[in-house]
Amino acid sequence: MFTIKEFLRQEVKPALGCTEPGAVALAVARATEALRAPVESVSVTVSDSIFKNGVAVGIPGTGGLRGNVIAAALAVVCGRSDYGLEVLKDLTEEDIRSAKTMVSENRVSLEADMARHGVYVRAVVSGERHESTCVIEDSHTGIVSVEKDGETIFKKEKGNSSASKARSVSSQVAEMDYRELVKLAEKLDDEDVDTVMAGVDMNLKIADYGLAHDVGLNLGSTVRSMAGDFFDRDLAARIRSYAAAAADARMDGASLPVMSSAGSGNHGITAILPVYVAADFHGKSRRETAEAIAFSHLSTSYIKSRMGRLSPVCGCAVAAGAGAASGIVRLLGGSVELSIKAMEIVLGNLVGMVCDGAKETCALKVSTGAAEAYLAAMTVLGGNHLKGAQGVVDPSDIAKTVENAVALNVKGMKDVDSVIIDIISNWTC
Repeated sequence: MFTIKEFLRQEVKPALGCTEPGAVALAVARATEALRAPVESVSVTVSDSIFKNGVAVGIPGTGGLRGNVIAAALAVVCGRSDYGLEVLKDLTEEDIRSAKTMVSENRVSLEADMARHGVYVRAVVSGERHESTCVIEDSHTGIVSVEKDGETIFKKEKGNSSASKARSVSSQVAEMDYRELVKLAEKLDDEDVDTVMAGVDMNLKIADYGLAHDVGLNLGSTVRSMAGDFFDRDLAARIRSYAAAAADARMDGASLPVMSSAGSGNHGITAILPVYVAADFHGKSRRETAEAIAFSHLSTSYIKSRMGRLSPVCGCAVAAGAGAASGIVRLLGGSVELSIKAMEIVLGNLVGMVCDGAKETCALKVSTGAAEAYLAAMTVLGGNHLKGAQGVVDPSDIAKTVENAVALNVKGMKDVDSVIIDIISNWTC
């Protein structure tokens, strides 16, 4: 069993830009470091999910460049694997020019392996008759092997040997009872509170940036304008506006990190900001706010650990939206059972929302998840809940409801990613 500190360390991390191009860049950066020679060519193979989610999203600090290919090229010239998902944070204008030259000279290739699902990146870099390879699997920072000229430099051990590393927090969460899991939110020490609130500061900063600049769809600014003079008093509008603005900026490539949740930056926006905005509105203390946000992170991880890091369903709205709903209920004095009822409403509402890749319209989905989280929380706090089994929702057990959502995701939508990739591959613009 892990502690809340271990949970936060593994499941709540800073990420600069979309995590899929980030994983591509991380793999290329680590392979480049292993090569120890000028890179002449880069070949990257990714899963269907990584391909889909990285093809159209902005890369931070590049002035509008988008996609996995430019992320791979940038990783060659300025990537540092020790930065994790902030691998490209040192990039300069000269780095951008060098990366664009690599791409224009066709020295970077990327293809999707349609038999691979979830998180998978294999980067091969070559130069001066040497070749190095880095493979990432299961999580966006999960480097499982590094090789040079066929010799193993690093290999993550598997199995039950004494040399094997402890199982990941996510894999343990996947086997836990929900009520036992969320008890961890009561065990935050002062350092943990600081960690959680650092995520608030990070995500609030990018939301403020999104509200102050022309980014993406400017959805956050639009929601604020629609509320007019009532904005400061309209909590629903504030929640939707801040969540949308953060996603507007992130998907447009703003050079600001976000605090992720369950392996995704947009999940982090949805899991954190609605709870924080509600806490600020109601004048909650720093500790009360941190405990409610931790509750949201734990609930999000409960769903994502079963659904998978990447999936045909939009986890930002479905998993993190359910997590945020549970966190708001906790914040406003509701019980664990009411939190579950709020999660059921979000899952019953949004489970069919498809992920068609990371791009500007993710701000719509993030803001929908945030808004529906608040609606679900207020519904159950008002004494209302789903009466009996409905669709994927089985009120007898949150585990059964999540299992049903997973079945819809894994079995019912098994061909969604391939269809979306076919559509993407036929873009004419």
